Amino acid sequence: MEEESMEEEGGGGGGSISSSSSYEALMDDQNHNNWEAAEAAAGGGGGRRGSYGHQPLPPPPPSLSPAESRGERAHRGGLDPQEDFEMQMLSEAAHGQRKGCATAPGKGEASVGINLNISSSASKFLMNVITIEDYKSTYWPKLDSAIDQLLTQSPGDYIPISYEQIYSCVYKCVCQQHSEQMYSDLIKKITNHLERVSKELQASPPDLYVERFNIALGQYMGALQSIVPLFIYMNKFYIETKLNRDLRNDLIKLFTEHVAEKHIYSLMPLLLEAQSTPFWISPSTMANIVKGLYMLRPEWVQMAPALFSKFIPNILPPAVESELEEYAAQDQKLQQELIQEGFSRGDQSRKRPGEELTYNGSASCASSRGCR
Repeated sequence: MEEESMEEEGGGGGGSISSSSSYEALMDDQNHNNWEAAEAAAGGGGGRRGSYGHQPLPPPPPSLSPAESRGERAHRGGLDPQEDFEMQMLSEAAHGQRKGCATAPGKGEASVGINLNISSSASKFLMNVITIEDYKSTYWPKLDSAIDQLLTQSPGDYIPISYEQIYSCVYKCVCQQHSEQMYSDLIKKITNHLERVSKELQASPPDLYVERFNIALGQYMGALQSIVPLFIYMNKFYIETKLNRDLRNDLIKLFTEHVAEKHIYSLMPLLLEAQSTPFWISPSTMANIVKGLYMLRPEWVQMAPALFSKFIPNILPPAVESELEEYAAQDQKLQQELIQEGFSRGDQSRKRPGEELTYNGSASCASSRGCR
């Protein structure tokens, strides 16, 4: 019994060995046929030779479809089910490999087309690159001319510039990484302008000094309302992100450093003198200058708190009840000064203007109706 069982196991092992050996033999035949086909293609269609003795080899057997191979095996009455299944799987795998090789050139052509498209789009992008020479020769001159006109315009003047074109120039320069150079050029341009304005103010006579300072301040603040929006892309993607500042604040600081600080000690005595001389300077001019100085540097309030308190609220400390008599004395003193300067107090009666005429008219009407 034990010998029979060993024989059965040996027979089963032999079946598996035979199936694996048939699989290896089939793969060797397939690889050999593929090698022969490659050798024939390399030899230009000449006779095929084997690797041993350079003798001509017989042509490979014609390949059969899975259905034909199965039919032939069935006709021969041949293989067991396991071997038939393995042969069928090998045939289908070889058939799929040939299909994959046939489609490979198409994929290569598509990849070549994609590479060509990428290279053409890259060349188009390189054609639109703005070099530093292009920026200096083409783009900045347009911006420079527009800034000149904005800085020297008078309120209400028409400026013949294209805001869309200037905005587009700034946008392109920012996209091409010229923000740092453009910011440097802008600061230098405005600094030179403010230095000229400061020199003109220094040469002004005292009676025109305050008025010209007011014109320069108003003109510059009006120009900033156009310059800052035009450079909004530079402000957003360079000044705010890399410098952690704001373009408007930087430009206001330039006016403070190059104009206001140089003239504050000459301007403030004239403002105090104009305060004691009514209408020597118009109230609107006085208000614009005082509010402008407070915006530029709030610390300047300490130079003349009484002057700033007349145009800016909450400058002086709040009123205290214990100082009411002092406030009344100051008001009386001001009234006396105005009377001495020729200002009349007018009618001090308690009746409103025209009240007596209205009363007399109504009384006369009532008496006339009573007479009727």
